[in-house]
Amino acid sequence: MKYRKYGEAFLLSSILLFFFSMIVTLFGHFNLISSKMMQPILLFLTMFSFFAGGLYLGVKCEKRGWLEGLKLGSFLAFLFFLISYLGFDQGMHLKTFLYYLLLLSSSILGSMLGISKQTEK
Repeated sequence: MKYRKYGEAFLLSSILLFFFSMIVTLFGHFNLISSKMMQPILLFLTMFSFFAGGLYLGVKCEKRGWLEGLKLGSFLAFLFFLISYLGFDQGMHLKTFLYYLLLLSSSILGSMLGISKQTEK
């Protein structure tokens, strides 16, 4: 059961990401969101999903929240990279590197805040 907290945080991030993507896609389909606004909204919601997973993981762990967030964020970013590289044949560019770095930092920040919330109780 040592790795259960990682699986739960991954599942939370994945479910939130799927849910937010469906809502944004529906809004885009009915022209409630312009195509120019789609990318920033999806970036923010993806960052929020990583943050929520890191926050959940930070509440579950005892110490070193930044390291737990780094582990979760690295795994999720690597998974995103594999899907984009293998599925869509997109390599690593500066823009995608910064995107993954932003996602990683939001996971680390969420985990750091989660562990500080846990220690306040």
